[in-house]
Amino acid sequence: MADPGSAPSAGRFEVRVTSDSHFSWIRTRLSIERTMMSWIRTATALIGFGFAIVQFFQRLEQLPGVRPAAYPNAARDLGLALISCGVLALLIAIWQYLWIIGYLWGGTFAPIAGPTREGVQAPVLAIAVLLIGIGLFAFFAVLLRLV
Repeated sequence: MADPGSAPSAGRFEVRVTSDSHFSWIRTRLSIERTMMSWIRTATALIGFGFAIVQFFQRLEQLPGVRPAAYPNAARDLGLALISCGVLALLIAIWQYLWIIGYLWGGTFAPIAGPTREGVQAPVLAIAVLLIGIGLFAFFAVLLRLV
C-alpha cells in the first residue's frame, strides 16, 4: 500500500535527466570498471601463483639430496586448482560485468547514460579474455607436463 503523501512512480526508480544523475551514472560505470580490474588482478595472482608452485616443486625435486615427496602430485594438483580458480573467477567476473553494463545501458537509465552505446570500448574486457587464454594455456601446460 502506498503512502498517501507519495507520488506514484511508473517504474522501480524515478530517473531524472540532469547533469547530477548523468555524472552519477558515469561514477557507477567507472566503479564497475574498477571492480573488473580487481577481478583481473585476483585472477592473475591465482594463475601466476598456481604456475609458480608447480615450477618451484618440480625444480626442488631435481636437486641432489632432496627426499622424495610423500605425495608427488600434490604441488601439481594444487597448481592446477589455483589456475582453475583464476580462470573460473574471470569467467564469472565477465558474466557479471556484461550483465551490469547491460542493465546500466538499458531501461530507465538509457536517458542519463549518454547519447549512444556505439563506439564505447571496454579494454578491460579484452584483457580479461586474453588472461583466460593465458590461464587455459598454463592449465594444459601443467596438466600435460609441457613445462
